[in-house]
Amino acid sequence: MASFGWQETGVAGGSIDTTRMLGIVLIVAGTGLAFWAYQMSGEFGARVTETFSGSLADGVTVRYVGGAASFLVGIYLVLKG
Repeated sequence: MASFGWQETGVAGGSIDTTRMLGIVLIVAGTGLAFWAYQMSGEFGARVTETFSGSLADGVTVRYVGGAASFLVGIYLVLKG
């Protein structure tokens, strides 16, 4: 196998574990999405939608679900890494 001058240890090896680093990035992104959704849920438009439909606006729900999924996958990668 050819050597290109860097340590060829794969995704989970090396001095900086790429899997754990990706997990940390996903945790931060998931937390940010959840916070963004929380802020959006307090906006006037979201309150009007909730008043008439009884549920959160689609954008808020998508951000909550995306944030939770990113956070959980990030936790898994950090613990697995």
